[in-house]
Amino acid sequence: MIPKEVQIEIPEATLEAWQEIVDILADIMGIPAGLIMQVREPHIEVLVASHSEGNPYHPGDSEEFFGSGLYCERVIRTRDRLLVPNALVDEEWRENPDIKLDMISYLGFPILLPDGKPFGTICVLDNRENAYSDKFEKLMVKFRNLLQADLAIIYMNQVLGDRNRRLTDYMAELQALRGLVPICAHCKSIRDERGEWHPIEHYLIQHPEAEFSHGICPRCIERHFPDFEEEP
Repeated sequence: MIPKEVQIEIPEATLEAWQEIVDILADIMGIPAGLIMQVREPHIEVLVASHSEGNPYHPGDSEEFFGSGLYCERVIRTRDRLLVPNALVDEEWRENPDIKLDMISYLGFPILLPDGKPFGTICVLDNRENAYSDKFEKLMVKFRNLLQADLAIIYMNQVLGDRNRRLTDYMAELQALRGLVPICAHCKSIRDERGEWHPIEHYLIQHPEAEFSHGICPRCIERHFPDFEEEP
């Protein structure tokens, strides 16, 4: 099993990249708030907040998670998208805490860790009615996927510090937990059931239904992690 004591620590460079993501979302959508939220039980915390004008949220802001009534609580509990075009006319949401900040519309998606547990959400909020568009939703999903890919790589980098475990052990665990095909986070090669790595285009021709998780192939381990020595 993946050790529960491992805590994901987001590097500063990654946070800077995530800052660009929420800034881009806020700018393109013309909204005051783009956020990346992180669950830190028993709280949920603003990890990254867009620098957009009128954003009432700031990194470090936190609320009690369980029973908070927050939009993000629903997203994390259901692990599914949530769209609230106008909370003021929605009986279920018109009393939620974000109304006090004049954030009446919401679109959010869950962010999951490599073991499938919730990390938090990526979301946008507006102070006016906003149903958002399909293009905006697709953009947010793409960004959410990038965040999850970053988390997978961060997790691998951090657990590599445990030299008593083989890298292949972690890869096998991630594959078992996610039920997905391992794809190298660097060169995009794909590992088959025999442990052999293939170019992505060759694999997709034979397995068009496949879904993927991130890993690292032996060649990229040697290139990007020269200090790591896999046990024989």
